[in-house]
Amino acid sequence: MEKRDFLNWSQKYDRDQGWLAQVEQELGARFRRLKVMSGADLAEVVKWKFEGDELKKNRVLELVAKNDESLVMRVSSQAFNLPVDDDACRINCLMMLEGVSPVLASVILAFFNPKRYGVFDLYAWRALLGNEVPNLFSAGNYLKLLLALRKTAAKHNLDVRTVEKALVKKKLDDAGIIEKGSQRKGGRAAAKPKTRVKKK
Repeated sequence: MEKRDFLNWSQKYDRDQGWLAQVEQELGARFRRLKVMSGADLAEVVKWKFEGDELKKNRVLELVAKNDESLVMRVSSQAFNLPVDDDACRINCLMMLEGVSPVLASVILAFFNPKRYGVFDLYAWRALLGNEVPNLFSAGNYLKLLLALRKTAAKHNLDVRTVEKALVKKKLDDAGIIEKGSQRKGGRAAAKPKTRVKKK
């Protein structure tokens, strides 16, 4: 894809996300301004990530609610204020919080710094790295995906999150899946509602 294609697909992704795109912008702006995340913010990230999957959303909300507010703020402050190239430290730091998986950590980082981070997504992996490997959703594999995303982003002078959104949206459209106000679960895109489109 060319730069224009990445921008167009990313904009389509945002349009399909509806209010979720607004939540992402608001949380990201707050993370960048305050350089810290509250327990309430973490709960909002969980709701964003697992929108459309009530069982998983409620289960993860229960887990993250076990974190003490001061711990969430201390850990997130540390992760947000680390040197730019400390990706593994940022991820591992956030994963110290109860209920925060590599995928959820990737969402927090993508909100905080969309220029350098994207969401750990199955479709982005397939687009750049081919078929998924066993136990795909690990911190190590997220770092591999980040490397590939950054290489593509640098080539086109784009944000990493823009590239990731474009790749995900294109893969979904190529598969004939329309997403309306949907969100990913477990790294996969879960359409709500999901309909198939016949290729013309």
